[in-house]
Amino acid sequence: MSEYKNRAIVLKQRPQGEIQDGDLVIEERSVRAPGDGEVVAQILWLSLDPYMRPRMNDSKGYMDPIGIDEPIVGESVARIVESRSDKLEVGDLVTCYSGWQEYVTFPADAPMVYKIHQKDNVPLQTYLGVAGMPGRTGYCGLMYVGLPKPGETVVVSAASGPVGTVVGQTAKSEGCRVVGVAGGPEKCDFVINELGFDACVDYKAGNLEADLKAACPDGIDVYFENVGGAVTRAVAPLLNNGARVPICGYVSAYNATDMARWKHLSTFSRLWIPCPSTAFSSSLNGRTSIRKSRTSWLHASPVEN
Repeated sequence: MSEYKNRAIVLKQRPQGEIQDGDLVIEERSVRAPGDGEVVAQILWLSLDPYMRPRMNDSKGYMDPIGIDEPIVGESVARIVESRSDKLEVGDLVTCYSGWQEYVTFPADAPMVYKIHQKDNVPLQTYLGVAGMPGRTGYCGLMYVGLPKPGETVVVSAASGPVGTVVGQTAKSEGCRVVGVAGGPEKCDFVINELGFDACVDYKAGNLEADLKAACPDGIDVYFENVGGAVTRAVAPLLNNGARVPICGYVSAYNATDMARWKHLSTFSRLWIPCPSTAFSSSLNGRTSIRKSRTSWLHASPVEN
């Protein structure tokens, strides 16, 4: 009998539209004793990311759907509490894809398990944000696909979220004019006064197209796409010749029951903008070096996350 009391949040049924009571439940699950080369980890921090919602559907994307009665997927920060491996010791901190549960047993050399070398004044949750998957996605999507140049205008939707904050602050460090799009005055104030963006458009204010045009008098050179919908439609006419559009996500469509109705998904393909979709997973080369650069950046500068 395991000494650990493990609670997990599991998928009990496929959501139809927005998540409802009964779609997810909390259950007690056993913790398997580690075999040779394996460890048991206690989860300290869980991530909550937009990609989790479409993975609850019974349709295949760039990652497999979550199975019924399986824990919700997600990256976590965890501490090793038992070890039968020489790769990880008791007390070591790691990031891993444990799913939403309190304990997990896995091989110490499993894919996407990375030891954390924590820096002073860098909180552990940072390794799920600026130094985690959202930070890698924002940084790599902007720098490798967006290719920002000094003096250009960069627009990022969902600007106050973990990806948007990295995109905007990175673009500023590259000498760009940065405009965010966010919902509500509180988020917009945070984006401008805390993150240091040049402007932020409140899409809930009712004047999205006019406000965005006013914030981008020289057009848009890079648009980092996170949401789709009305924001995408407002951005498209302002794109300059040669604009780059890293496509990270379409959050506005993730609860849709009929994806055929979401015509905005083809907006940029109709414009013939040659940018691939951006999905940075475990195959991303240089993951560890990017993490180190992001934590050093956070440690040495007033980066918000």
